[in-house]
Amino acid sequence: DRLKLDAGRIAAMAKGLEDIAALPDPVGAVVAEWERPNGLRIARVRTPLGVIGIIYESRPNVTADAGGLCVKSGNAAILRGGSESLHSARAIHACLQAGLVEAGLPADAIQLVPTSDRAAVGMMLTMPEFIDVIVPRGGKSLIERVMREAKIPVIAHLEGLCHTYVHHSADIEMARRVVLNAKMRRPSVCGATETLLIDRAAVTTHLPPILAALFDAGCEVRGTEEVQRLDKRVVPATEQDWWTEYLDAIISVKVVDGVDEAIRHINHYGSHHTDAIVASDEAVAQRFLDAVDSSIVLHNASTQFADGGEFGFGAEIGISTGRLPPRGPVGAEQLTTYKYVVRGNGQTRP
Repeated sequence: DRLKLDAGRIAAMAKGLEDIAALPDPVGAVVAEWERPNGLRIARVRTPLGVIGIIYESRPNVTADAGGLCVKSGNAAILRGGSESLHSARAIHACLQAGLVEAGLPADAIQLVPTSDRAAVGMMLTMPEFIDVIVPRGGKSLIERVMREAKIPVIAHLEGLCHTYVHHSADIEMARRVVLNAKMRRPSVCGATETLLIDRAAVTTHLPPILAALFDAGCEVRGTEEVQRLDKRVVPATEQDWWTEYLDAIISVKVVDGVDEAIRHINHYGSHHTDAIVASDEAVAQRFLDAVDSSIVLHNASTQFADGGEFGFGAEIGISTGRLPPRGPVGAEQLTTYKYVVRGNGQTRP
């Protein structure tokens, strides 16, 4: 599914580039400014990061998204795609370079590593004189290798072990609809829900229609004993399931005693990517949003909204799950740093 390139996805790539082009130019934007008592005027101004190395697997659309976002933010890009999509990446890259030349920009502003040899990744990670930032986008093994070997700052896109928690105050139909979309719209994306947490007070009311919808959609359900008792089609969940990003039509289901246990489960097992609560109780929802330590938290919405395009960024280079910024969808603005511009009229420091 990730490798698939049909007319619709190619049109979506082109639309993504048009959306990026239509965004305000982040470079030179004044983030904040103030004046000191001595008359100095200080401004924090966005500047490009420099040369960004993007290492990614499978998805050929990342070639277009990453290239477009880097150019929009004033950066150069060196792209290293996976072996599975190398031919597609080459074709897309050729289109990008043709567009750069037509616009009067240097073709080398977007470069593609021409080999699938893994040794090229190791070389990129140890070239701080040529590359300013590395962005890995792929499986856990790739991210771990990059974090271990890189001699360059890394913006990490970790696995998407995403959760949806259904509180007993949730509207039942809304819960059914949100969970089904969060899991089954596209199970292979990083924002797909992998674990459903259900409030104990909602087991008999909310869970049966949710399970029915998942089974009807062809989803395998793995659950605890309480969940298995509701439907004989549920298979036993193991400890490993709570740690697993399936990227497939499989979901694990666990009953929890209220929002605090849901928060503890997510902060323990999750990857700090995207987690959602479905609830009508605003105080409970706010407690969840405040306490879940993830880059994206949602209330009454599908985790599949974890996407730069859906955030209005045009596209994304990945979802950053680290504690330091940028965090969440990384668009053009997030691919900038800043400097301080100070204007005076002859001040000297006493």
